[in-house]
Amino acid sequence: MEPEAEAAEHHEVRAAQGGDLEAFERLYRAHVGRVLALCARMTGDRTMAEDLTQETFVKAWEKLASFRGESAFGSWLHRVAANVVLDQARSASRHPRKAETAEDADVFAAQASARDVASAVDLERALAALPEGARAAFVLHDVHGFSHEEIARLAGQAVGTSKAQLHRARILLREALR
Repeated sequence: MEPEAEAAEHHEVRAAQGGDLEAFERLYRAHVGRVLALCARMTGDRTMAEDLTQETFVKAWEKLASFRGESAFGSWLHRVAANVVLDQARSASRHPRKAETAEDADVFAAQASARDVASAVDLERALAALPEGARAAFVLHDVHGFSHEEIARLAGQAVGTSKAQLHRARILLREALR
């Protein structure tokens, strides 16, 4: 980001921290696309990503006072988004959905088969097909540049787990994209 743009964003952040909703709306417009992309890559589900993007900005507004400006606002916001997605995943694993009907299972199997064919040529679909932990590690590390230590802290896991998940993701992506 250019120095003038950084200064303008810093001004918007300070105004938003002071309660200026219009300044926060400008920050939202400037960052919503990247946050949505992160959420979509981590979840593999566009609808869920849209919901989590909104939740990210709600959390960001609630926690805005804790932003000290030691990093770029966008970096801080991406950490908020990653935490929102990981929290949702942990919550979902503790509260699994009800079993689907046989008809739902057939529809899901047909969709999964179509997705398997398309994933060979489409990275986004290949990412969506990854297991949740592997997808999160790949997106956070290889796409957004988080360190394994940061990923481990965000996910509440060991650094070795992050490394193993990333290795698994790379292998599965290679296979899917052949």
